[in-house]
Amino acid sequence: MQEIVDAVKKALSEENNKKRKFTQSVDIVINLKDVDLSKPENRIDEEIELPDRGKEAKVGVFASGEMAARAKEVADIVIKPEELKELAEDKKKAKEIARNYDFFVAEAPLMPSIGKALGRIFAPRGKMPKPIPPDADIEAIVKKLKKSVRIRSKDKPTFHSYVGVETMPPEKIAENIKTILDRVEGKLERGRANIRSVYVKTTMGKSVRVL
Repeated sequence: MQEIVDAVKKALSEENNKKRKFTQSVDIVINLKDVDLSKPENRIDEEIELPDRGKEAKVGVFASGEMAARAKEVADIVIKPEELKELAEDKKKAKEIARNYDFFVAEAPLMPSIGKALGRIFAPRGKMPKPIPPDADIEAIVKKLKKSVRIRSKDKPTFHSYVGVETMPPEKIAENIKTILDRVEGKLERGRANIRSVYVKTTMGKSVRVL
């Protein structure tokens, strides 16, 4: 754990991270080795709740009726069934929504309509909503997602994940990194041996090796 804290401190230092006019995110870059990612079953695709995300994820909900009303209290955007046609026709707006929100969930009965209207835009970006029952506790689901990140390797050995913001204590960022690495190692056939390297960096800063 200490080596992760030290790497984060170095990434946040003035030597590697010039001050900007905005609060930079902190990301890790994970490089895998000896993993056949041409096989979908070997790819990493995980939602991970972090100990302290620093900045909440933005969550969108596709819902109608009572769930839509409840979702408005906690979600960052609520899209009702009658809005799907408009989004299907306005590809620019649909792409903007897919880009600006981290997670989507949807009432299960709406999934066929969402797939037809937005599948071509949302699916390649890994933003297709997760189906939930119409009687699900939407408040609890959204609150959990707001603390989470999604990591996806796709078919490439290198992938990234948000782990915090530069104003967070390095120890908190290190805890998030360890949480993600523990999950990734658990999904790999040979665990740590399948990870070639891990780097941490701010949005505009230099990369610092963690592992």
